[in-house]
Amino acid sequence: MVSSDGPRTGTFLFADIAGYTALTEAHGDADAADLAAKFCRAMAEAAEARGGAVIKTIGDAVMVRHDEPSEAVALGLTAAHEVIAGHGSPAVRVGMHHGPAIEREGDWFGATVNLAARVAAMAGASEVLVTAAVRDNAGELSGVEFERRGEQRIRNVALPVPLFAAVRDERSNEARHLDPVCRMLVAEDREAGSFHYDGTLYRFCSLECASRFLRDPEAYARPG
Repeated sequence: MVSSDGPRTGTFLFADIAGYTALTEAHGDADAADLAAKFCRAMAEAAEARGGAVIKTIGDAVMVRHDEPSEAVALGLTAAHEVIAGHGSPAVRVGMHHGPAIEREGDWFGATVNLAARVAAMAGASEVLVTAAVRDNAGELSGVEFERRGEQRIRNVALPVPLFAAVRDERSNEARHLDPVCRMLVAEDREAGSFHYDGTLYRFCSLECASRFLRDPEAYARPG
């Protein structure tokens, strides 16, 4: 029997607003802070509904622990696609890992937690990135597929880490794009403006973002 001070196994999930720094720069500190607070409140409600526990929030980032990997994956998909989703909202990215960790005064520590945070940092906008440990322990999930993202080298981890994206097999009918300036989600045909630059079509949530792009397109354009 493991003592109360020993490691306990769980799934650790980190979620944050993708491109938060760009959002702050484009829309200002106050709006960015309001969005971060809204996101953290919504994540706390979603985690509680799924039986998970929010361990802490740091700015726009939330750390959650769950006993059940399958429920953690479902929570991650909710975070990425529902919590603050939609036109004019920021995209959310999620990463998670499953394994043992140590609890101390309400916080959790150890290699599992560290790797989960690193995986989250590698996730793209609206992506739920998981390790093989999460995929294997979650089992078969109705309506969810795990797409391979290859083996990735992660700093301070000796061996390459196989990563997978958890994807719902029912895809939204609404095509979404990211404003290159503030990283907000922009629904097709609802953009404030759009134009081609260097062979790529960019869509903008506001005329202010379009104006910023035009003043210095190389600062925001995707590399070719």
